[in-house]
Amino acid sequence: MKIIVDAFGGDNAPLEIMKGCADAVQSLDIDIILVGQQEEIRKVAKENEISLERMEIVDAPQVITMEDHAGEIMKSKKDSSMAEGLRRLAAGEGDAFVSAGNSGALVMGATMIVKRIKGVKRVAFAPMIPKNEGFFMLIDGGANVDCRPEMLQQFGVMGSIYLEKVIGVEKPRVALANVGTEDNKGGELQTQAFAMLKESDLNFIGNIEARDISNGGADVVVADGFTGNIILKMFEGVVMMMMGKFKEVFGANAKNKLAAAMILKDLGKLKKSMDYNEYGGAPVMGAAKPVFKVHGSAKARTVESALRLTKAYVEQNVTQEISRAVTMQE
Repeated sequence: MKIIVDAFGGDNAPLEIMKGCADAVQSLDIDIILVGQQEEIRKVAKENEISLERMEIVDAPQVITMEDHAGEIMKSKKDSSMAEGLRRLAAGEGDAFVSAGNSGALVMGATMIVKRIKGVKRVAFAPMIPKNEGFFMLIDGGANVDCRPEMLQQFGVMGSIYLEKVIGVEKPRVALANVGTEDNKGGELQTQAFAMLKESDLNFIGNIEARDISNGGADVVVADGFTGNIILKMFEGVVMMMMGKFKEVFGANAKNKLAAAMILKDLGKLKKSMDYNEYGGAPVMGAAKPVFKVHGSAKARTVESALRLTKAYVEQNVTQEISRAVTMQE
């Protein structure tokens, strides 16, 4: 399997991206196409003793920054590492594309260069987020601020397929993010989407309130991109705050430090259970070929985790499964 990687996407590129790719080559038995400024890639590899074994380098002189407007991928930044990587994916030169770069540009590029699966209304971000036991998928995590009911219904279908095929969840429970659990709650978008999800073949369990999401109330939480992005950022902020408070309390004095040492193993398990790096990548669901968004602040371990999910996405033919499901609904 050959995965195309944007070597210059993200806050810690290219070093951490390259380190993650090198680790993935060994642990996942994959080949990598690194796209970016060739001279810089070779320089960083040499300075940091990173093996480029099983890695092909494709030169791309430009870089899309986090501050760039999404549309620049089709205009002034057509020669960027992200744009070139997506073009190579569309041309069949790799099995998937991974980037930790500008989210808006990635959605734009996936839609305009790679294209959508026939019948899919909009692509959607689908990050995995910690809950009381394991993780749940949030779809859409921010790709589509304005949605129509049929889009939310498709998000549920795509999310359910991913959970079943890639994560291994049998009959994933799908819920609609809403302000109450009653069937008639929410605005016009939510009530219409509720009806469509209820009539589908999904394991739809109804509406879910924000306070119940983290308690494992559903495996797939469907939302419009505006609501979903707020949920995502709130989760990230709360987790960072909690871990900071734990560190503050256990480091306050000698007694607390001793207590921390006694439960160090359990603290490690807790931290791991709340760590988004365990699922470092969010698929751009609905793209005609596998496209993954990695956290912008990704370090090597996160990149390797994202590549592991990407490999599973390809092996389980998720794109084809989505296409089949969408066709059956038409």
